[in-house]
Amino acid sequence: MHYKEVKAILSPQNGMNLYRGCTHGCIYCDSRSTCYKMDHDFEDIEVKAGAVNLLENTLKKKRRKGMIGTGSMMDPYMPLEAELKLMRQCLTQIARFEFGVVIQTKSKLILRDLDLLEEINKKTKCVVAITLTTYDEELCRKLEPNVCTTRERFEVLMKLKERGIPTIVWISPILPYINDTEENMRGLLDYCVKAGVYGIMYFGAGMTLRDGNRQYYYSQLDKLFPGLKERYIKEFGDQYEVLSPQVDKLNKLVYNTCEEHGIVYDKDELFRYMREYKNNTVGEQLSLFDYMS
Repeated sequence: MHYKEVKAILSPQNGMNLYRGCTHGCIYCDSRSTCYKMDHDFEDIEVKAGAVNLLENTLKKKRRKGMIGTGSMMDPYMPLEAELKLMRQCLTQIARFEFGVVIQTKSKLILRDLDLLEEINKKTKCVVAITLTTYDEELCRKLEPNVCTTRERFEVLMKLKERGIPTIVWISPILPYINDTEENMRGLLDYCVKAGVYGIMYFGAGMTLRDGNRQYYYSQLDKLFPGLKERYIKEFGDQYEVLSPQVDKLNKLVYNTCEEHGIVYDKDELFRYMREYKNNTVGEQLSLFDYMS
């Protein structure tokens, strides 16, 4: 790891990334793509120096409250967070200034901060988005080797349900010829139904491959699934979007399950829900983009 001095911790849309790089080791990670212009090794984690003080000073100055989003690029609960506790300190500031938060992760470390998540959700709004890709535990350990398994993430969802904290599951990516089976999808959907998730964010049965990400993914295919890289090259070439041959069947399964159990799956509606701020103490409800300052 190394530290980097930064002048700001929030993007214009209130996005917050405390770290750059990741050690989860997921073989498909889009954040490895060269378009993100990371100037250090992906596993050499860049830590934003002074992040907590920057966040405190920024939230102090905001005239209106809003939602803070984190985890879209880098998991805020990567293993290093267990030592540094930057996310916990930032959640303390978010709770203090009565902002809301949306956290995307695939790590059970988030349970360490359950007290703060509950505090934020009682005052304003806390949404936790958990990524699930692979129901089979053995296959999950291959695809996502340094993070908790899908079963453990399901247990996180259940604990959040018990505390009344709304959850969204990102079912993504679905890798052609690896986890693009009806059995896999039914297992993931069953977890979502049991956990009473608010929504499922689903972009279809497939994945994206860009420069940087593609090379790493193919190197992992050579190690884990010999011969599959050649099949990808033959079928998909340099395509950005790589769709499973099972795309229609799996899409229908997801949408029908959501309809049957009242789970929101419209992407625009889910993004709206995550951006919408409310204050439970005064009955205020605002749109992030309309009222951000």
